Amino acid sequence: MSAINGKTLLVSTAFLLLCGLSICAKANTRTQVHSESESETVKNKPNIVIFYVDDLGYNDIGANGGTQVSTPNIDQLASKGIRFTDAHSSSATCTPSRYSLLTGEYAFRNNAAVLPGDAPLIIDVNKPTLPNMLSKAGYTSAMVGKWHLGLGDGESPVDWNQEVKPGPRQVGFDYSFILPSTGDRVPSVYMENGRVLNLDPMDPLKISYVEKIGQRPTGRENPELLRQQADNQHSDTIINGISRIGFMQGGKSAEWKDEEFYQVFTDKANHFIEQNAKKPFFLFFSFHDIHVPRLPNERFLGKSPLGIRGDAIMQMDWITGQIVSKLKELNALDNTLIIFTSDNGPVLNDGYEDGADETLNLHQPGGIYRGGKYSAYEAGTRVPTIVHYPAKVQAGISDALVSQIDIYASLAAMLNIELDDKEAIDSQDYLATWLNSNADGRTDLIEESYTLALRSGNWKFIAPTSKVNLWIANDKGIESGMATTAQLFNLKNDPQEQRNLFKKHPEMGRQFEKRINKIIQKTTRH
Repeated sequence: MSAINGKTLLVSTAFLLLCGLSICAKANTRTQVHSESESETVKNKPNIVIFYVDDLGYNDIGANGGTQVSTPNIDQLASKGIRFTDAHSSSATCTPSRYSLLTGEYAFRNNAAVLPGDAPLIIDVNKPTLPNMLSKAGYTSAMVGKWHLGLGDGESPVDWNQEVKPGPRQVGFDYSFILPSTGDRVPSVYMENGRVLNLDPMDPLKISYVEKIGQRPTGRENPELLRQQADNQHSDTIINGISRIGFMQGGKSAEWKDEEFYQVFTDKANHFIEQNAKKPFFLFFSFHDIHVPRLPNERFLGKSPLGIRGDAIMQMDWITGQIVSKLKELNALDNTLIIFTSDNGPVLNDGYEDGADETLNLHQPGGIYRGGKYSAYEAGTRVPTIVHYPAKVQAGISDALVSQIDIYASLAAMLNIELDDKEAIDSQDYLATWLNSNADGRTDLIEESYTLALRSGNWKFIAPTSKVNLWIANDKGIESGMATTAQLFNLKNDPQEQRNLFKKHPEMGRQFEKRINKIIQKTTRH
């Protein structure tokens, strides 16, 4: 990625000195905590479960102040764990966040972006990954749910009627049960360990993102067949009464029903837990909820005052509760490190007319924060984040600045696994912060969207871009946060990012830009 466009700024020597001293002090604090607790932790390796919700906003759970959402299971995790108020996904969109979490690298290093359904795997099979790292400590790992990181080698078209690889298993997962991409894209089938589930060889599956194939109706040609009207992008092949992105031919027996996701994925996750309860395991449970198309099961329909999006939130909470209950049933909950979080901020209208924007009832999915999914403003990456680990965690509310990108190095530290200098180069060890509500967090972090932003304490700098993506505001109803001039905000005094202080503090902004460029040029951990 090229260096950031825009004017350059200088910061005072005092600012630099203070930052440097702060970093050293916090590093020393973390080291002390590790020396006291790591040896005991390694003797009793915790199971690890990451609940990765899709498009869940900061205020979309009761524990964060969402008064009109019902999330009792998530709130219970928060009440006995750490609830973070300033925790971030590494990106404001899904594929980049997933890439960063699993590799410990910022997504811009691989030009990772939201992928079409037939994209090749974007994680190099030779690159270290979170499940590969955990396998060194004896963990068995599973990927259940939405994948959306690509499949196949990109050298030849994917044959969906054979084993599809490389995929989750080739980057370290021992077991996988996935949606190949996401619910609004074909192929609309489940895949288990690289093979399409329930596929009839007499009705082979073919996919095209270039031209229409097969005889299935499309939303563009047959809008009368749709359960939800869709924009032009989402108006290709109709599956289960919903038009998707891309064209699908054959594979009728393998089609999913969106309303069954909640039970199918829960059962697969709980079966994996049962099979591996006597040894350390890692479960990456990647929800489809609350991503579009939102089609919660009938048991949740009409149960929320927020319409179908609220119903999907309730379904997501139920799934969380079922998996936690399974851990408890197997006497594994106390020794399971649960991280509950989201891949990016909220969005209401994201291609389908499901009434989500008409049934808000004054609910603010992003809370007081501006923007949402796709946006450089805070609601793009500031997401609900809870850590629950009864055996070790010091519970409470943490205002520490934390990033999902640090999960990789922090878990490695917990397990005394030394990382290679070119492994997870952006991930830092903040184990103390993840386990102690009173510990300090990051001094600064990157927020990635269609530009880069840098948080440093309460200050936030949004780098200028040569082109502003107005489609986000026009199509999604979300402010992009991008501009052709630099933006600088003090979030302590202005959490809604209304007052651009760039002209008032140009020297500070210049230093932020230099820091971003230094991060971009980084090639090793140190």
